[in-house]
Amino acid sequence: MKIRPAYGRLSNSLLALTGLVFILSWPGLAQIREINQPQIEPPRVFIDCHQCDMTYIRSEITFVHFVRDQNEADIHVLITIQSTGDGGREYTLNFIGRNNFYDIHNTLKYISKRTDSADVERKGLVRVLKVGLVPYVAKTDLGDYLRIDFEKRLPPAPAEDPWKSWVFSLGLSGSLSGEKTKHFLSARGNLSANRVTDKMKFRTGLSGYYSSSVFKVEEDGVTEDITSIQKSFNLSNLYVVSLNEHWSIGAWLSLSSSTYNNLDFSLNPAPAIEYNFFPYSESTRRQLRILYRLGFNLNYYHEETIFDKTREALLGETLTVSFEMKEPWGNISSSLEGFHYFNDFKKNHLVLWTNLNLRLYRGFSINFTGRFSKINDQVYLAKGDLSLEDILLQKKALATSYSYGLSLGISYTFGSIYAGVVNPRFGD
Repeated sequence: MKIRPAYGRLSNSLLALTGLVFILSWPGLAQIREINQPQIEPPRVFIDCHQCDMTYIRSEITFVHFVRDQNEADIHVLITIQSTGDGGREYTLNFIGRNNFYDIHNTLKYISKRTDSADVERKGLVRVLKVGLVPYVAKTDLGDYLRIDFEKRLPPAPAEDPWKSWVFSLGLSGSLSGEKTKHFLSARGNLSANRVTDKMKFRTGLSGYYSSSVFKVEEDGVTEDITSIQKSFNLSNLYVVSLNEHWSIGAWLSLSSSTYNNLDFSLNPAPAIEYNFFPYSESTRRQLRILYRLGFNLNYYHEETIFDKTREALLGETLTVSFEMKEPWGNISSSLEGFHYFNDFKKNHLVLWTNLNLRLYRGFSINFTGRFSKINDQVYLAKGDLSLEDILLQKKALATSYSYGLSLGISYTFGSIYAGVVNPRFGD
């Protein structure tokens, strides 16, 4: 009988161990092992919402890691908000999976009531957030610690609405300030009534404004009071009927008066039609709308205008193209409006407005807002030269051919990507 040397068995063991190490270190097999292996650490979540109470969300949801940069997230939660007919808010929560969760995408909704307090509203939002995060957590080892609890409730009996979906609002405000040589007084009031359903929308509102500014000017020992008074009121009505997911028809009707715009009384009815290239059900994420409006203006002026008019009736048309989109990379809102009067096509205006917010890189974002107006339709301007007092106190509108406004901002945040710790001491 032959006896194999001990070093032979040792060399075979070393060869087997070396081969195992080589196989496990092979990139392809290592990647397969990582893909098939459940994720152990909590998912990293980025909440994309500017109006949400993030401090409360972080304190209530502790089974995930919240990060401040979307590029570091496993789950991007894009939350869009729009008002409901009764004065509440509808939250649309879009859960977008990334990395190991690329195949999980969900959309949930939470609707608050007008009478809900801020605490009730944020609790409801957190409840829906937790439900939406369950599929992601279940894909990790943390899924073993999930406990599903279902509170059985009887379906509520149909509620009888004595108000028939009508919502009313009343507001009053005022301010008073001054010093030895000047005094300011202003008052505002508004009243509105709205009724919104899936098929129609009706809004009406009455608002009024009054302001008084008094300046004491002393010259050669004589004190003189310079007073500036501005008054305005506006009654606006809107009625819209939904035809389908893309078409709507409606009309505006407004009554107004303004000392600043030389309007003693103005009546403006305007039927309109709108087409949205995207379904209205996707309005919280994207919209591309074309609105055509045919308007009639009956104007009575305080003073004779630069066109020698004390009153006139005008017919004009407006075409507006609006685009809105909100995505993980940022959001953009833009509109282009063109208008002209039929009796004189040279009396027109063109308004371009754009707001763009982009997340260009980790922690780096840019925000741009721009507005430009080409103005050739100031038919209400008072005849005659304006005094220095009118100009400085802004008592009357000034003639202009254009107006513009620009704003640009950048921000860059760096450091720890985690933002899950809540410490309320000494406030924020």
